Amino acid sequence: MVKTIEVAKQGNITVLSLNNGVTNAISPQMVKELSAALKTIQFDSEGLVLCGGEKFFSIGLDLPALIELDQAAMAVFWEEFNQLILDLYIFPLPAVSAVAGHAVAGGNILALTSDYRFAASESRKIGLNEITLGIPVPFLPDMLLKQVVGERRAIRMMYSGAFMSLPEAEAIGLVDELHPVETLQQAAVEKVAAMAKLQPAAFAAIKANYTEPVRQRYLQEAAAQNAAFLDCWFNDQVQVGLREAAKNF
Repeated sequence: MVKTIEVAKQGNITVLSLNNGVTNAISPQMVKELSAALKTIQFDSEGLVLCGGEKFFSIGLDLPALIELDQAAMAVFWEEFNQLILDLYIFPLPAVSAVAGHAVAGGNILALTSDYRFAASESRKIGLNEITLGIPVPFLPDMLLKQVVGERRAIRMMYSGAFMSLPEAEAIGLVDELHPVETLQQAAVEKVAAMAKLQPAAFAAIKANYTEPVRQRYLQEAAAQNAAFLDCWFNDQVQVGLREAAKNF
């Protein structure tokens, strides 16, 4: 089976690259591989850079694969996906996403988990278009987005489902820095390396303080919120729309 991620080292920093075709769609296999990689990276690295491709950081969930799952199988995937997002978010080491390509829907969600988001200055889009497909932005990413850009901007993004340019994303704080695509990954590595020079126990404690309220609320409400998402996903009209959207993959 061809792997959907690549793991490399630059010094003591791990570069974790999505490698699932041009679109880097988030498949069940990718979720499992990312989750397994995180368990190792935490103990053999000083920080993490998450990368995608130059055309697509990630297009989001692998709709062609997921629309074929029945409700029980989709529920398993959905639990695993949300656990991955939580694990990336509370990851105790410095983490930067290097967004060279489009980061939409689930791609935007992956980038939200990092401490910083660096992006290419080229013409690429980012955003959460879930509402246009008839599904809500998932509960955990909803909280992450509000934490990053503020509640009012987050609501506008989620209500509209519109994509924005990466410079527009920088203007609202969704992206922290813009870099030429040729130097983007190295800039992210250098940022993580600089953060890794801080006292690691102190960094981990500060990050835990920042992430703990979101973690606790997610764990308290996950079952109900994830069930509500799946109810939307399996709505007959929504299924028609998802199958139509899957044709674009």
